[in-house]
Amino acid sequence: MENLSEIWEQHTAHEFSTRDTEATLATMVEDAYVNHVPVLTGGRGKDALRAFYSTDFIPSMPPDTTLTPISRTVGQDQLVDEMIFSFTHMVAMPWMLPGVEPTGRRVEIPLVAIVAFRDGKLAHEHIYWDQASVLKQIGLITDPALPVWGIETAEKVRQGAS
Repeated sequence: MENLSEIWEQHTAHEFSTRDTEATLATMVEDAYVNHVPVLTGGRGKDALRAFYSTDFIPSMPPDTTLTPISRTVGQDQLVDEMIFSFTHMVAMPWMLPGVEPTGRRVEIPLVAIVAFRDGKLAHEHIYWDQASVLKQIGLITDPALPVWGIETAEKVRQGAS
């Protein structure tokens, strides 16, 4: 059995560290897909993913982006990663905040990636986060009567992990 954690680590290193679209795609099967569930961004198949990674995702990642691992569950052909995704909204991020101009605000959110593998490569990614928390942290949700929390969601997840 392939080491799913190693494959996933290579994939995310190419997305966030080397920022190399072709190296990212090399970790994926031909018909792979990515679904950022809260905002329906991503793509299906390498051509769509090449366009997505090279225009909407990799070049629009804020330079101070960090992924802080919380937990990982690895099965026979699937991995689930829970992490804190942190960044300062200093660039347009069409993959997470389509149509929203940079606000300069700091964001920290819990994020879950469910990743399936086939033939030693990524077959799909389902990525989940609380979009209302993101919108609150960048100042687009301001009504204190709404049951929406900001950075507190990440802090509570961090506390539970320690």
